[in-house]
Amino acid sequence: MPAIGSLAPDFTLRDQWGAAVTLSSFRGVSPVALVFFPLAFTGTCTGELCELRDNIGLFADAGVQLVGISVDSTATLREFADREGFTFPLLSDFWPHGAVARAYGAFVEERGFATRATVVVNNSGRVHAAFATSPGEARDLAAYRKAIAEL
Repeated sequence: MPAIGSLAPDFTLRDQWGAAVTLSSFRGVSPVALVFFPLAFTGTCTGELCELRDNIGLFADAGVQLVGISVDSTATLREFADREGFTFPLLSDFWPHGAVARAYGAFVEERGFATRATVVVNNSGRVHAAFATSPGEARDLAAYRKAIAEL
């Protein structure tokens, strides 16, 4: 994962509605929590993202844009968001397959998808916090609270 204080790798990906989202467009506007997850509709991923959905105020109150990223297609992410009521962007790192996850050191080559990694990028586009869990292990909401409190 990128070093704390380093410039976060820029990217442009499509969200679940097909709109282009560019990380650098948030510079000077708001911090961003990049939440890499393996695959839509899987148990741990669904549970994690639902917990973030249910605690969206944590991010909104701090002015932090929450963004999910997976290798799923935009159509899959749209269905996932609709089914689970996610109103935050879910970005498709589908093609080139996992390129953004690779840039963030979050891609698991032997599995073909991202690990559960989070990178919080501050207002100036620098990595403020980064944390990940072992395969199958959900991230703790306390890690998000700590990272946001320290912004």
